[in-house]
Amino acid sequence: MSTDPLTGDTPPEPEAAAAVPAPDAHAGEDTVEAPGADDAGAVDGEPSGPAATATQPGEAGRAGGTGESGTADGRSAEDATGSDGAGDPAGEAVPADEAAPAGAAGEPGAPDARPAGDTTKTAGTDDAPADASAVPPRASGTSAATAAQLAEAVRAVERGERSAASFFAETPRAARPAAARPPAGKPEGAPAERTRPAPEAATPHPAAPPAAPAAPRPPAPRSAPPAPAAPGIEGVRQILTAGGAPAALAEKTAEALGESAAETLRADPWQLLTVPGVRPDQADGFARALLGSDCGPDDERRAQALVLWLLEQAAVAGHSALEATALRAALAQRSVPDPDAALQTAIAEGAVLVFQDALDTPGQSRPAPAEDDEEDDRPVRILLGLDRFAMAEESVADGLARLLNTFEPPADVPSDTRGPAAERDSAEGEGHDEEGPNENNEAPVQAPDKAPDKASDEGHEETAPGSARPTVADWARVATAAPSASAAELIQAAALNGLVAHTGAEAARAEPAALIAAARSLGLRAYGATHTENGRDRLAAHLAEAAPEAAAEDPTAAAVTVSGLLSGQEGPGRDPDGALALDLLVVLDAPQLDLETGAMLIESLTDGTRLILSGDPGVLWSTGPGRLFADLLAARFCDQVASRTPDFGPIGELVSGIGIGELNQVEAPGKEVVIVPVRDAGEAVHRTVQLIAESVPRAFGIPADQIQVITVGHGGAAGTRVLNAALKERLSPGPGRFGGFDPGDRVAYTPTPGRTLPGTVTGADTTGLHLDCAGTPVAVPRDQVESGALRHGWALTAHQAAGRRWPAAVVVLPGDAAAGLTRSWVYTAFSRGERHLSVVQGADQALPHAVTAIPTKERTTRLRTLLQLQPTASETSAHPHSP
Repeated sequence: MSTDPLTGDTPPEPEAAAAVPAPDAHAGEDTVEAPGADDAGAVDGEPSGPAATATQPGEAGRAGGTGESGTADGRSAEDATGSDGAGDPAGEAVPADEAAPAGAAGEPGAPDARPAGDTTKTAGTDDAPADASAVPPRASGTSAATAAQLAEAVRAVERGERSAASFFAETPRAARPAAARPPAGKPEGAPAERTRPAPEAATPHPAAPPAAPAAPRPPAPRSAPPAPAAPGIEGVRQILTAGGAPAALAEKTAEALGESAAETLRADPWQLLTVPGVRPDQADGFARALLGSDCGPDDERRAQALVLWLLEQAAVAGHSALEATALRAALAQRSVPDPDAALQTAIAEGAVLVFQDALDTPGQSRPAPAEDDEEDDRPVRILLGLDRFAMAEESVADGLARLLNTFEPPADVPSDTRGPAAERDSAEGEGHDEEGPNENNEAPVQAPDKAPDKASDEGHEETAPGSARPTVADWARVATAAPSASAAELIQAAALNGLVAHTGAEAARAEPAALIAAARSLGLRAYGATHTENGRDRLAAHLAEAAPEAAAEDPTAAAVTVSGLLSGQEGPGRDPDGALALDLLVVLDAPQLDLETGAMLIESLTDGTRLILSGDPGVLWSTGPGRLFADLLAARFCDQVASRTPDFGPIGELVSGIGIGELNQVEAPGKEVVIVPVRDAGEAVHRTVQLIAESVPRAFGIPADQIQVITVGHGGAAGTRVLNAALKERLSPGPGRFGGFDPGDRVAYTPTPGRTLPGTVTGADTTGLHLDCAGTPVAVPRDQVESGALRHGWALTAHQAAGRRWPAAVVVLPGDAAAGLTRSWVYTAFSRGERHLSVVQGADQALPHAVTAIPTKERTTRLRTLLQLQPTASETSAHPHSP
């Protein structure tokens, strides 16, 4: 792992990008982890836990990074953490920076600094009036206060027994009152209600006692007014240089702060935290260089910048919101003197939104809406979040409810079979596991009195695209022809519902393909969208098998990617109203669907469109914030169909056991699964290169370019950086003529956060590098090559590999990867190989422990609650679709 003396572990930005210097001796030790991060810094050789030096979780990718994982600010979590597995559980406070914050005691520019918490007001306390013993005596004649009296007065202020305003002779402006105690029923830990200062009385104030004269103090030297910044990017470079930051950050800073970046930084140096990869200690050093003695930990600008930065880091960790207690603790650990006041200011200014989320008791069904004036006595938690994630989460909930309630089933469906089965079976649904869908809650299509004969079959009207209205008999006919019982159940559920959740592993992907083929045979505009291009190709193969032999059009045209569908480069395009021109959409790889992408997709569907979300609940969640698919299953908001189609073979048997928390030894007569024990990371790298270059190609006839290495993170002694360097030296040696790359190198290109394209370098010119990505030529601009959007791709992280499969996979588990392992990580990594899986095992007992005891890293989200609060058709109308 590369270590920069100024930045510590390689920041979550490209290694080539310089970092802001940290002025104190501990700089480089503080890349802290957001609560609930899926990654742990221990993989980079750093301790995990409250003092860990890991930052972002999961394998969050970034523009300019390698991760398929996308984050809110485009950062790659593995760059900072070296892992994509473990982290702090949701709801815990973000650990404190180990580096001494700007303005700490003893640092220039912070003469009044104290440890966090010394000056923090407790919510619910008021400014106590100064008692007689604390008030310095009024000057009488020529007498003056003694040094002891002054010292006592200062200590009284520090204890909160009196206000510093009493030192002044004139009556000062009323100070902001301390945060009030939460009202009855409000949970502990919520930020106190912000109160307005009482209006000043019309009567004149009594004269305040004059302050005792203090020892004369020499006037502070006045700094010369700053010279106006140069226009454009040059002005950004100037102010970065003046603050001791590298000028190489100018482009990223201008992109983050806009045209007035230089003026913004001069007015508020802590705005540098909005630049991806900048840490709080680095921003503190920058502010100290610009502000001098005016810089301190109690600066309101610093507190507000930290509030937003912490919420951004939480989003990187997958949280759509944070509990108020966790955010307050994180601020205190970063030497913010009054965390509660900082949160109140952020809330009052609209930078942060507040939510009250009811806490459900396990095993209880969704409560009925409260009566008009009836108060809900259930416990609640206070959550704080950024508006864009809050809007995305609410948009997803509203959109799913809209699709569910505006759907019109076939006209000949009996009314007692309409509506979501989750509500019809709510009595039986109590006590189900959150992630485990009910296998028996699908809505069966009512069979017709007699099977449709040939005459009725021929009488089915072939209508224009978008106007087909298949009957129950039509759906029953295509369900009967389905290739499996699970596929038939999915077709039956889609016939009667506008929203369906389908769960299953790799073999179960044939079932959504059967549904798409059946719907298209009935005249519906049906498409399937996947997370990756590799997934799209696998879906197309299933569609080719499921489609009738005499299909009028190429069935593989119905397979698209989510990104291609939204951009209009794939799929049917949009209608005149801007909605996607389709009648039924199946989204495969649904666990990888983040909130913002999900909101865009659902908003693009017109009323009445059938939406089927399908995926394997055992794999890693999305790299962006939220857990859309898991929350939908947990809320039991719609029909759920659980596939009973198993994955066969030794790899399928191994992965199926992992999914239920069992790491079994499987029989592999054909060497489908091989465990390669290693003693240390160096041996792990050596054996990995040997497997890719010699052993697997010789034993299975699989070329090296079809074997994928998967490891826990980018950093560490056996992370992607080290593995890719060793594999390049063996498989594609060269000087790296084109920005470190040579023709023939395997690469991973991240054009946008959350999207990684594996490819091969074919050449370069003055515009940048040229790649071949699965047969599609792709040009990478020079600036993206330099920023780190392109990396070598022989080794990937599990988040980058999610949604893809290769003929063979080599999973590397060095000893320092133990903290990054969870069941979902192991499940995802081990299921990437189709014919062969090699496990380079150096994690010892950490592997079985992760499988049996650490299912996943929880995320703080609101979608489940929002879905449970949504009205359904049965609540708004007894029979909304009755004839």
